[in-house]
Amino acid sequence: VNMSDMDSETTTHTEPVMSEEEPLFSNLDLFLFSLIVGLVIYWFMSRKKPEPIPEFKKLDTPAPTTRDTSFIEKMKKTSKNIIVFYGSQTGTAEEFANRLSKDAQRYGMKGMAADPEEYDMGELSRLSEIKNSLAIFCMATYGEGDPTDNAQDFYDWLQENDDEDLSGLNYTVFALGNKTYEHYNAMGKYVDKRLEELGAKRIFDLGLGDDDGNLEEDFISWREQFWPAVCEHFGVEALGEESSIRQYELKVHTDINMNKVYTGEIGRLKSFEIQKPPFDSKNPFLAAVTVNRRLNKGGDRHLMHLELDITGSKIRYESGDHVAVFPTNEAALVNKLGQILGVDLDVVISLNNLDEESNKKHPFPCPTTYRMALTHYLDITHPPRTNVLYELAQYASDPKDQENMRKMASSSPEGKALYQSWVLDASRNILAILEDMPSLRPPIDHLCELLPRLQARYYSIASSSKVHPNSIHICAVVVEYETKTGRINKGVATNWLKNKLVTDNGHKSTVPMYIRKSQFRLPFKATNPVIMIGPGTGIAPFMGFIQERGWLKQQGKEVGETVMFFGCRHKNEDYIYQEELEEAESNGVLTQLNVAFSRDQEQKVYVQHLLKKNKEHIWNLIHSDNAHIYICGDARNMAKDVQAAFHDIAEELGGMTRTQATDYIKKLMTKGRYSQDVWS
Repeated sequence: VNMSDMDSETTTHTEPVMSEEEPLFSNLDLFLFSLIVGLVIYWFMSRKKPEPIPEFKKLDTPAPTTRDTSFIEKMKKTSKNIIVFYGSQTGTAEEFANRLSKDAQRYGMKGMAADPEEYDMGELSRLSEIKNSLAIFCMATYGEGDPTDNAQDFYDWLQENDDEDLSGLNYTVFALGNKTYEHYNAMGKYVDKRLEELGAKRIFDLGLGDDDGNLEEDFISWREQFWPAVCEHFGVEALGEESSIRQYELKVHTDINMNKVYTGEIGRLKSFEIQKPPFDSKNPFLAAVTVNRRLNKGGDRHLMHLELDITGSKIRYESGDHVAVFPTNEAALVNKLGQILGVDLDVVISLNNLDEESNKKHPFPCPTTYRMALTHYLDITHPPRTNVLYELAQYASDPKDQENMRKMASSSPEGKALYQSWVLDASRNILAILEDMPSLRPPIDHLCELLPRLQARYYSIASSSKVHPNSIHICAVVVEYETKTGRINKGVATNWLKNKLVTDNGHKSTVPMYIRKSQFRLPFKATNPVIMIGPGTGIAPFMGFIQERGWLKQQGKEVGETVMFFGCRHKNEDYIYQEELEEAESNGVLTQLNVAFSRDQEQKVYVQHLLKKNKEHIWNLIHSDNAHIYICGDARNMAKDVQAAFHDIAEELGGMTRTQATDYIKKLMTKGRYSQDVWS
């Protein structure tokens, strides 16, 4: 029965002769049609019912969901009274949370680290059901004051639930951030303030960790004062020295089907062989590298442009988004570690959590080999944190080495100074520490348990999906430097990307990747002018913006002024994307192109100097034409200097005091008209 035909008949035939029969006919038809549909549905429903469902299945099904999302039930079952939630993007907050939950044992308490994404955070009000209970929040801030991906739901819950009563909740917060960012530690500060508003009791002051300084030292100093406050609050005492307690036990697999062994997959086994969308942080897409070229014409640095093919992946992105890539460690470093520790790296192992109730069964995908763990899953190039040194100290056969390692992990001023100079300032990674401390030879499985996870790296996408729907462009500078000990340290991701040749021995080079959405967006109205400031590789998102504005123009849309401020060292060396920028200028896509070559003359010239040179035009665009300002690149110096230049312009041309000028720029930020995509 064609319903559309019936409808058209009933509505169009209005002759009196037909009016008697027509409705009867159509109603009958409708009735029969409904009857048939009803019978079909009934048949389907009744057909499913007779299938025998064993009784125990019904009882079993609800259990996992309550077990999975109820941290209260889990804490009761395992006699835990301290829970440490972490909001973590790069793994540091998670690492700190694990350390705090481990600390609890020294005070006769039991702690568990928890990912807020995995639990029902509405249960916080029930924590008072557990005696002497405490919730600790290790909260990192991502980008411009945003929560990390795994804390987004918790953040939304805090914002939406005004009538929540958390009066029985004892809590404290340690925030992780970076002072060079405008919204320093915004997430941690918000959680701390919001929990208090909802009636929770803060039992120790908010800790502020600054990654621009020494995050590790900030954490240790806070933790050192935090635990005595907990003891006083609960009336408990420390049980003596910190002891090294293993969290995982080693299982060596001698007879295992190699198809069951992880070889670098982030989530599902064999996910790199059989790719299934949707692609995300736990299921990255293997994108083929179609272009890998050097951007700069000279100089000692290597700036590169890569293009990743996402055809058939169903991945969508917008200009301004970030692409996350999962790098691997250099084979030479991994081999050296194996040699120093005298182990066969190809042994298949699992590290199994001794706490069977823990959601985290393994520290990284298992079973796998030591080689795969050290190549794909563990961070072996960053200087290790103090807790790693403390735990490894027991394996140093020279008492002097043992003493120094424990001292570096302590909160004493000389210990902190020693860690700062010997580990951080000298950029010693775990390999360098083992080389410079011949008495230290830990078992490799304990080392693998202690090292942090190797994290995805984020890059601003340098293309527009309107122009390149099946391709993502990356622009990056290869990191390589000499340390104080004369070693050459190489950036993990940039060196790995540099070596991704388009075809390697006839094979296509691939990069595991996914997209992270960003707030760094072109204005909704194409007629709004845009002012883009991006020296060096900070130009990346603006290549996407320029392509998009060009595409809009081609569609016959009216596009506002598009002004670019770019900076590099020398015109003949590192003026990257020169041809593209000049072409965009000649096409009228870029209405103004301003380039600062900082070292081509005696006086250094930077983007902020060019901004001031164009102050009248810039002020007019901002104040009268509703322009949007975008800044991308180095947070520590450039972004600060550029902001100061905008304050100067507002003060001078807007006739404002310094305070008014600062507030004026702050208002632009709140309205989304002053956006930053910066790193330090």
